[in-house]
Amino acid sequence: MRRSKGRRLAKTSTVSQGQPYEDIGAFWDTHDLADTSDQTRAASLDVAIKRRRFLVAVDPGILREVRRRAATRGLTPESLVNLWLKEKLAG
Repeated sequence: MRRSKGRRLAKTSTVSQGQPYEDIGAFWDTHDLADTSDQTRAASLDVAIKRRRFLVAVDPGILREVRRRAATRGLTPESLVNLWLKEKLAG
């Protein structure tokens, strides 16, 4: 889609010939990019990553327990540790 003065202009997808995202999605549900790669063109994207990760050394025994507790809650260890840190800092 092209941008003009901050607004999106409707443009038909080149390969699928669909305009609404639903039509484009339906097309790609039944087609493979390898079959239409000659109809594509290079694209450049600017990505602004706002989230950062920091590594912190954790005792192996503590890490095992964090992993165990995270698994019982259906969370990743990272999510559980972030939750606990938020709770501790808010308290």
